[in-house]
Amino acid sequence: MDLSETARERGIKYFLISYTDLFGAQRAKLVPAAAIGDMQKAGAGFAGFATWLDMSPSDSDLFAKPDPDSLIQLPWKPEVGWLAADLWMDGKEVDQAPRNLLKRLIARSGYQMKSGIEPEMFLVNADGTRISDPADTAEKPCYDQQALMRRYDVITEICDAMLQLGWAPYQNDHEDANGQFEMNWNYGPALQTADQHAFYKFMAKSIAEKHGLRATFMPKPFLNLTGSGCHAHVSLWDGGKNLFADPAGELGVSQLGYHFIGGLMHNTDAICALTNPTVNSYKRINAPRTTSGATWAPNSITYTGNNRTHMIRIPDAGRFEFRLGDGAANPYLLQAAILAAGLDGMENKRDPGKRLDINMYTDGHTVTDCKKLPLNLLDAIRTFESSPATKAMFGEEFVTAYAKLKNQEWNAYTRHLTQWERDNTLDC
Repeated sequence: MDLSETARERGIKYFLISYTDLFGAQRAKLVPAAAIGDMQKAGAGFAGFATWLDMSPSDSDLFAKPDPDSLIQLPWKPEVGWLAADLWMDGKEVDQAPRNLLKRLIARSGYQMKSGIEPEMFLVNADGTRISDPADTAEKPCYDQQALMRRYDVITEICDAMLQLGWAPYQNDHEDANGQFEMNWNYGPALQTADQHAFYKFMAKSIAEKHGLRATFMPKPFLNLTGSGCHAHVSLWDGGKNLFADPAGELGVSQLGYHFIGGLMHNTDAICALTNPTVNSYKRINAPRTTSGATWAPNSITYTGNNRTHMIRIPDAGRFEFRLGDGAANPYLLQAAILAAGLDGMENKRDPGKRLDINMYTDGHTVTDCKKLPLNLLDAIRTFESSPATKAMFGEEFVTAYAKLKNQEWNAYTRHLTQWERDNTLDC
């Protein structure tokens, strides 16, 4: 696709050449259409150290080369075209760049992982201190029709935008927490889903701002309310054949599918720093009961059939749902983590063991032979950087860069003195 010609045909005046850094922040240059031809060839220049990448001020220019196939015109500002970009430096692809990593794993697999995601979000006031709807107070607010319709203008503007983009959205609902919503669209190839996920977060925030609100994907913005997950529904394809589907398999899943699940379970503690990447993430997956009666988040590494109290559930034949990821997950690293762990399971024929069909929220204490999830970000980072599997799956440069920056983030967090510490140790 010639982007200069596309700009003339579609009336695009500017392009956002965008990349997602290691912390999930979207970085962009706003490029006039008259200059997009050169940018398509050489990329837009950035100083990598100025974003969350493991680089220094002495490094060469970082170039973001746009992928024309990712082009999305902003539905709320169609004169602007958004482009996902791959990062290059000194004539080589940057190994630590999240989108580059996902593309490498897809190429290595030889197959096409398809996924659909469920990114939950809260609509809050501008400073983020409370939910935006003071009337949204039900003890069981999930699917609350009145609360959903009070946010009709915001939700439908986002949904209409997805319809316009051809994403085939199929439902929108009020989720389990007061002020929390989820919007669903059709599944697709992992790279396409990651690009859409990145754009969706930008779009939801932008449209919420138009309405004087704030959309947040923070995993646990309110301690008493259910946190925001980002569940992924996963299948693996070879052309038109779903490799996870087997009518003779248990729950309609093939042996290959169970090896994939086995790889996820074997490597969950190693990839948790990617799927649950913030200090706040561990207030969601290790949370006490919320006001609605359940956290809807896993705390152990288990799998099941159609049962939402486990980390992995198999709701239908030929696919599974990975329920660990949260709203802070980097769109590209979420897909990369699932695919890498699954490939490890396939290559090593990992057995997920016998599925559990119990209610983990009420009877999980009776299971003594399953691994628990990390209790905090530091535990997750240490497991991630010390695991031989992560270097084999992601490459040493990526693991080193990610662990270094995440350790810096943890150290920045520990330099804060909380009121809880003063309340409980001032008189020690």
